[in-house]
Amino acid sequence: MARQRSTRQPVADRMYEALLSQLLSGQRAPSEVLSIDGLCRELDVSQTPIREALARLEHTGLVRREALRGYRVADALTDGEVAKLLDARIVLEPALTREAGLRVTPEFLDELQSTVDDLDEVAESADIESIGFEHYWNSDYAFHRKLAAQSDNMFLEQAFVALDGPMQRFRLFTKRGRTGVTHAAADHREILDALGRRDADGAAGLMHSHLIAAKSRVLSVPSSR
Repeated sequence: MARQRSTRQPVADRMYEALLSQLLSGQRAPSEVLSIDGLCRELDVSQTPIREALARLEHTGLVRREALRGYRVADALTDGEVAKLLDARIVLEPALTREAGLRVTPEFLDELQSTVDDLDEVAESADIESIGFEHYWNSDYAFHRKLAAQSDNMFLEQAFVALDGPMQRFRLFTKRGRTGVTHAAADHREILDALGRRDADGAAGLMHSHLIAAKSRVLSVPSSR
């Protein structure tokens, strides 16, 4: 008889998800020290799964490790770093959108439509409700992530994924990420419509305009740090 595979989640995976949830919910402040002993007591586990979870979180950019000092929550991005992060997206994502536009399928359009519909649902509440904003961010990211995957260019897609950690830091440690909620839904729908018309260049142009406008809105809001 074949041995049945265990469905029990490894402890390190559970610790990673628990700590990630704390970061995403704002329970951990920028630059906060993450004491391994303290986390062991708090989460009632040994050091090994905590160390493994923190090492994984370091790769996301949300946690950093300092020699001889241990782990800390990452610092908030400076104004200059926010501007450069958005500049990187302005360079990268129109290219991803154009490549995706050359490979449109009905299934791909349906997936994008779902993210746009989700964004519409939370557009009114996301600026003022933390749950709504969480939903907004996930739907917004899903739209851009699906475009990257559809580009069929592993190098462009990897460059996009590399920005995920800094974007998470931007989202978690500043209120500026809430400025574009109502704009994003309308912009995404215009991009989706262009893709539906198989207008790859038009969709790329709309993405460029979307990100330029997002940068302008973000940098017009005083830093919350």
